[in-house]
Amino acid sequence: MAKQFVKDVTAMDEDFAQWYTDVVTKADLIDYSSVRGSMIIRPYGYALWDNIKNELDTKLKETGHENVYMPLFIPESLLQKEKDHVKGFAPEVAWVTHGGDEKLQERLVVRPTSETLFCEHYANIIHSYRDLPKLYNQWANVVRWEKTTRPFLRTLEFLWQEGHTAHATQEEAQEETLRMLNVYAQICEEYLAIPVLKGQKTEKEKFAGAESTYTIETLMHDGKALQSGTSHNFGDGFARAFDIKYLDKEGKQQFVHQTSWGFTTRIIGALIMVHGDDRGLVVPPRIAPTQVMIVPIAQHKEGVLDFAYDLKERLGKVARVNIDASDKKPGWKFNEYEMKGIPVRLEVGPKDIENNQVVLARRDSGEKIIVPLNELEVKLPAMLEEIQNDLYNKALNHREENTFTVQTFDAFKAQLEERQGFIKAMWCGDQACEDKIKEETGATSRCMPFEQEHISETCICCSKPAEKMVVWAKAY
Repeated sequence: MAKQFVKDVTAMDEDFAQWYTDVVTKADLIDYSSVRGSMIIRPYGYALWDNIKNELDTKLKETGHENVYMPLFIPESLLQKEKDHVKGFAPEVAWVTHGGDEKLQERLVVRPTSETLFCEHYANIIHSYRDLPKLYNQWANVVRWEKTTRPFLRTLEFLWQEGHTAHATQEEAQEETLRMLNVYAQICEEYLAIPVLKGQKTEKEKFAGAESTYTIETLMHDGKALQSGTSHNFGDGFARAFDIKYLDKEGKQQFVHQTSWGFTTRIIGALIMVHGDDRGLVVPPRIAPTQVMIVPIAQHKEGVLDFAYDLKERLGKVARVNIDASDKKPGWKFNEYEMKGIPVRLEVGPKDIENNQVVLARRDSGEKIIVPLNELEVKLPAMLEEIQNDLYNKALNHREENTFTVQTFDAFKAQLEERQGFIKAMWCGDQACEDKIKEETGATSRCMPFEQEHISETCICCSKPAEKMVVWAKAY
């Protein structure tokens, strides 16, 4: 058992919500602002977002997407053009009614999402099949007036990217929708070490105005689900509302087919709740702003600091390395970097220098190993890769151990009372059953997984014939 340096974090099993709050504040990810439900993302929190953003942005460009920027404000009349869309967002929008001292003739919405702005723009610039496809993405902030808020998971304002594409055919739009869902899954699994469940949302849970919505669902340490990225096929619904047409190769007017997809700072909440422990944050190496923190021991002694700085420069070629040369005690430093989840701590003192070695301490397992100086460039990257893989496998094992299969409603309820997690159960497709399950258990349909299993012949709720297996869970 690793020595526990962190003393001031509430234990997860004692109060998970308080544990989460402790971690986001004490690990210097955020601070609270003077506006309810808004957060200040501090440098360490933003560095995490930056790394996620950079990886995703690279993949967006590799798949042919271009970055653009749309205005912050949307005229009310523009938002009203797509009825289902405005109905879906109406309870969450923030309105601007005055400019300076003057009342505006038309209210403006602070963007909750930018479908209508992209649609208006596409109607102006798309004329021919030669203009297609349009593969646009924007990195932006959006505002949704949430009643209950929690840092990263649900805030009035958050950061995200929103992709908006236009295609000649429904087939191309569907291909794009699933391609982007797979990109999100790749970011989560390969960089954040978070296993995902891919599937389609039910009619009730799909995005307002979409024909179909696809999702990646993740399971948190406390057994609750978190929707971690969505991709929507709009069909030609928005195109008809906004009159987005193109001339096809035969000279006929056709409506475009559109997609939209988004990935937000909420994923940092997932990172915290999937990998964190009672000592604080645990950050997977591929996404960590600092992969290795050098802590000099007895740094007041001659040559120790110089040696540590030389190590930083040398190891900077194989990892993202930093050094804490402050006059704080080593115990304080150990506490600080355990809390922040830095993957590897490198300790070096006079005896280590004398023996041509350093000590590497893993944040995830607490394991310490002595490494000869001449092996560092090989052992350190190997350790970082091992930590990355171990974190993924640990999260995957947790998900598998907390995924349950039930065939009756009584078993469904009993399972939720005993232990939360993903619950696989058959569903007839009737929203009345979906509503009843939520009303009686608090669980919602997370998705209809692409990988279907035929658990039984009948619906978990009404016992009518059922062909779809749904994964249910209580969720954030």
